[in-house]
Amino acid sequence: MGERIMTLHPDGKQGVNIDKAKYALIKQAILASLAEQGEMPFSQLGEAVAARLSEPFDGSIGWYTTTVKLDLEARGEIERVPGKSPQVVRLVQK
Repeated sequence: MGERIMTLHPDGKQGVNIDKAKYALIKQAILASLAEQGEMPFSQLGEAVAARLSEPFDGSIGWYTTTVKLDLEARGEIERVPGKSPQVVRLVQK
């Protein structure tokens, strides 16, 4: 088994322990998608991530996208756009 990373949750809930290489692939795809699109409905994020993966992915892209998205929110790299429903996410402006 490869190296693993414990994810964080923005609401302080328990994170999950996932494969670090899969985390890195999904994180890069999320950040690149949001950099390109600006804001994106969460419902479209999984499709955007899948389109950026050049190799077959071993696991549920939707589950990994949700898990990594929550971790990136907790780490302050992305945020939910206030007042938008359904949920819309974007990069945090630094």
